[in-house]
Amino acid sequence: MPHQQPHGTYLVTYWHDACNVSAASMSATTKVLVVDDNVDCLQLVSRMLRGDAYRVVCVDNGPEALERMESDPPDIVLLDVMMPGMTGFEVLEALRNNSRIADLSVIMLTASTNDDDVMSAYQYGSDYYITKPFTAEQLRFGIDLVLGRETATAAEPA
Repeated sequence: MPHQQPHGTYLVTYWHDACNVSAASMSATTKVLVVDDNVDCLQLVSRMLRGDAYRVVCVDNGPEALERMESDPPDIVLLDVMMPGMTGFEVLEALRNNSRIADLSVIMLTASTNDDDVMSAYQYGSDYYITKPFTAEQLRFGIDLVLGRETATAAEPA
C-alpha cells in the first residue's frame, strides 16, 4: 500500500477512485464522506458500503473534510472523534457554525464509548453515534435512520 501523503491527498484520490459506484448509477446513490485518521477504518467503511448504492469519499483530517463538505456536499458525514490536529468535535462545531453546510447529517463513528464523548457529540449537533467495532448492518441502519429512510426499521424481537 502506498504511503499516506500529508493532508489526506492520497486518501481522497485513492479511496474516491476505489470505492465509488459506477457513474451510471450515481443519481441513485447516497454520497458519504468518511473522516477518520485511520486508513484501516476508511478501508473498512468503504468495503462495508460498497455495492449498496453508496458513493464513498474518504479524507483523513478535519480541515480537508470541511473543504470537501463545502465544495461537494455529501448526503451524510461519518466522523471520527479522536483525530490529531482537529478533533471530530471541532469539525462538527465548525460545520454547524457554517450556514452553507450546517444542515448536513452527521454520524459520529468512533471507538470512544466515554459517556462525556457521547453527550458532547449530541451537544455539538451529531445526529447519531456509532461505536467501533460495528457491523455493516449497524452502519447502514444508522445511515438510513438519520436520512429518514424506510429501511431503518428495527427488527421484530424473537
